[in-house]
Amino acid sequence: MANLTRGKNFEAQKSKVLHIVARKFLEKGYHETTMKQIASDSEMALGSLVNIFKNKEGILAELVAYVLECQYETVQKLLDGKTDDKIFFYAAETVLQLHMAESSEHMREMYSVSYTLPETSRVIYQTITKKLEYIFAEHLPTLETKDFYCLELAAGGITRSFMTVPCDVFFTMEMKTEKFLQALLRIYLVPEDKIAETVEFLKQFDFVSLAGETIDNMLSYLESKV
Repeated sequence: MANLTRGKNFEAQKSKVLHIVARKFLEKGYHETTMKQIASDSEMALGSLVNIFKNKEGILAELVAYVLECQYETVQKLLDGKTDDKIFFYAAETVLQLHMAESSEHMREMYSVSYTLPETSRVIYQTITKKLEYIFAEHLPTLETKDFYCLELAAGGITRSFMTVPCDVFFTMEMKTEKFLQALLRIYLVPEDKIAETVEFLKQFDFVSLAGETIDNMLSYLESKV
């Protein structure tokens, strides 16, 4: 088995691990996947894996960064030429995330865990706080970075709650999306008419297909780096 050492092949080896882990988490789930299985499938010494990532949460934290990047790129392409409204962009990215979590129970588990564990949630909150300041700075001019961070903690709690409860015959995806956006955007004092406009704007997009494409693109990207 290979030792994961720093050098010219380090990033390729790391991407190989993340590609394998992403597939394992989607197939077996986060909790059912062990570090020993990851090391074996990666043809790597367990000690080397631990030396780089420390633990399974450390690997997930790296993967979360890729997921967030892929979500952003998908929405950027989706809305290119259609709108430059920052609130629409933010809403589209969060709704895409909601649909990705709904795409499978293992994906739902991965998001739920990511919003719960200290290291992974820190990656999410810090990444999104930067976006929030860019998106809502004009709308909320008196707020500082620390204020947006606090708002993201509240928004993250809402996001996790909506992600972890599956849709059913009563709680449809359409209802989930609408209620989610209403709760989320009210945190940022978005006017009710703007919230309604945002919900209506997003109805034109097939987020179910976009969620699948985003997951596939993430896997393909990681594989291309091996």
